Amino acid sequence: MSATPTERKLWTEITLFDGHQTFDQLMAVSVEGDRIALVCPMPDLSDETIQAADQTFVGGVMTPGLIDCHTHLVFSGSRADEFEQRLEGASYEEIARQGGGILSTVHATRASSEDALFNDSLPRIHALMADGVTTVEIKSGYGLNLDDELKMLRVARRLGSELPIQVVTTLLAAHALPPEFKDNADGYIDFICHEILPKAVTEQLADAVDVFCEGIGFSVAQSEKLFRAAQAYGLPIKSHAEQLSNLGGAKLTAKYQGLSADHIEWLDEEAIKAMAKAGTVATLLPGAFYTLRDTQVPPIELLRQYQVPMAIATDGNPGSSPIFQLTLMLNMACTLFRLTPKEALQGVTLNAAKALGLGDQFGSIAQGRQADFCIWKINTPSELAYAVQPGRLKQRVFKGEVTHELG
Repeated sequence: MSATPTERKLWTEITLFDGHQTFDQLMAVSVEGDRIALVCPMPDLSDETIQAADQTFVGGVMTPGLIDCHTHLVFSGSRADEFEQRLEGASYEEIARQGGGILSTVHATRASSEDALFNDSLPRIHALMADGVTTVEIKSGYGLNLDDELKMLRVARRLGSELPIQVVTTLLAAHALPPEFKDNADGYIDFICHEILPKAVTEQLADAVDVFCEGIGFSVAQSEKLFRAAQAYGLPIKSHAEQLSNLGGAKLTAKYQGLSADHIEWLDEEAIKAMAKAGTVATLLPGAFYTLRDTQVPPIELLRQYQVPMAIATDGNPGSSPIFQLTLMLNMACTLFRLTPKEALQGVTLNAAKALGLGDQFGSIAQGRQADFCIWKINTPSELAYAVQPGRLKQRVFKGEVTHELG
């Protein structure tokens, strides 16, 4: 039986942002199967490459497929009522005492079957895909017990297997204290380390482990215990850190060579130095900053000074960032945090890949890489950050296949 011939596609006369830079001349990109075979200036494109192409596409701006490296998109229920309550003057603490906040989502998620949870999550992941996302990280954290944390991770894996998108899963059982462990945070961390984590590893459901290291979450000591357990199983770690206070979670994350420290509004220079030395990415979440009407801006200048890679993500979740449009985060990162358009684009491509431990595989357009990229109906890459405008995605390409096409 003969092998199926490899399909060859060719994109010509494109403006290319490859994850590192925007080229000052029109470029061509050739794809064979699911791999990028050639990236070259138009004058260097050979007649043989043109003639070998089964399909040829012309024009547009090409970027790597976008990477949303921090989401909580698998959940059930809505917290729109809490949004309204806050605008009418209720505090977060008052809403929490009434059974709202994270625990509200926990109750709804626990009550959902896997199929229902999958169906609830589909519109959110479809929205990201229609916005150019080809890789997404999905965290657990709304189960807070063995069965429901694993259920969330199974749903995340299923999304990745049934849709043309790469899904990276993160165990975030240490997201909040469940009612079963009220006033016993140490006991819950032990439960995660000895019950939830081993089972997630056995079932190959988690690619990394995360913790909410904060005064209203878990302490530095409790976070460190979880990090040690995760690394004993060979899993990389990351953290929600320095969002509300300077507790020291980011510095701890760097100590354990963590992939990323996320939020980091209250990050100090000592922690930034540690992150720079460890190669830990600073993941900025402007959607949560915006939704919570925060005023403490992440220390962007210090991150630049110490050359800490900055990633950008939606933090898509039902409470603090109910936003599932990554290109909107480009605009917010520039307007709220004063990133340049180039920094913002690197934040959802090359640096986002680094935040997931995939920097040597994804986030850039180069020969031999997986053919995940987008063609945009714009004139320059900076327009993605400049304007908040749906309908600019001309083509979304995942593993060499065009999955979305304008018109």
